[in-house]
Amino acid sequence: MESHEEKLHKLVMQSKINDTKDVMKRKASEIDKSKIEKNRGEKGGFMSIQSMGSGRIDTGFGSDMSISRNGSGFGSGSDFGLNTDSETFSSKSKGRPIAPATAPPKGLGMQLGKTKKTNQFLESLKAEGEVIIEDIRPSAGATRAAAPPPTDPITLTVEEKLNVTLKRDGGVSNFDVQGTLSLQILNQEDGLIQVQIETGANPSILFKTHPNINKELFSNENILGLKDPNRPFPTGQSGDGVGLLKWRMQSVDESIVPLSINCWPSVSGNETYVSIEYEASSMFDLQNVVISVPLPALREAPNVRQIDGEWSYDSRNSILEWSILLIDNSNRSGSMEFVVPIADSSVFFPISVRFTAASTFSNLKVANILPPKGGPSPKFAQRTLLSTDNYQVV
Repeated sequence: MESHEEKLHKLVMQSKINDTKDVMKRKASEIDKSKIEKNRGEKGGFMSIQSMGSGRIDTGFGSDMSISRNGSGFGSGSDFGLNTDSETFSSKSKGRPIAPATAPPKGLGMQLGKTKKTNQFLESLKAEGEVIIEDIRPSAGATRAAAPPPTDPITLTVEEKLNVTLKRDGGVSNFDVQGTLSLQILNQEDGLIQVQIETGANPSILFKTHPNINKELFSNENILGLKDPNRPFPTGQSGDGVGLLKWRMQSVDESIVPLSINCWPSVSGNETYVSIEYEASSMFDLQNVVISVPLPALREAPNVRQIDGEWSYDSRNSILEWSILLIDNSNRSGSMEFVVPIADSSVFFPISVRFTAASTFSNLKVANILPPKGGPSPKFAQRTLLSTDNYQVV
């Protein structure tokens, strides 16, 4: 079992690697542009130049998807963008700011205080024995693209999305969880199967099967099979595959909220002191947590006096982002304090939150894959992800 510090060490190391690769790709893009401009001037026209930077693919699931496989000898499922405990990443941050507390240059968007590195950084890490895990990120402005084709014969994806609205003075305005179980099959010969699942004992969750699924079989035995047992499931589906099951959970119980945020602005003289704290439920370990706080229009970055985690300041949109790589049993609560010129308390709302987790409210698991005609169970992989769709404090 890895300690919190070991997990964070790996998380931060991978974050640094990703930042380095981003810098390298931007440089490559700038070189491409300069070549195009040069050729325009020399030839008076356009010249096709192949990009020197490697392409980026948005898996749609980021790097925090939990994946479990049945059997052995699987293909490399890491291309999906998953992040298991053995692949999570650098030491617990001590409040080091990402953005310097200086006036942002005119026309600059997000301020980042990280030093630009070159490929020498990657080479030095490799020389020290670090395993460099390739992480393909979406390019700016890119929409969600289809995930790379799975390499496992059968892949089942459990995904839940959170839509939550919390009140700034306490309480829940809206809490909605929507989940799906989807199936992807590579080969036609594996299409004649049934899926046996296990669901958690949560009476608040309402399940609904696809119209082609045998509802009686599911109700009695928790087995998902087609009404016609001689009909195979479709194969070669793009995206997340074929939807088998979906579910929904709604509540106003504040105790099940994964992450609560309290914001306390107070005016003293010509300044506003803002204290923010988070409280995380013990139900989930949260990864890549970002708490975005709107600020009044500022001439310089806010004065962050204390923080558990890291921060960055988006001067273009006047947003302060508080980032925590990992929230587990070692840091279920944390705080940040910053100072800005005098402002009304309503300016600091709504606060937006995003995060991912490798477990779900439904706790749905694939128990087995059953061939209706008998024979050994085929190998399969299960991917699980909880993510925020819209999570706000208003």
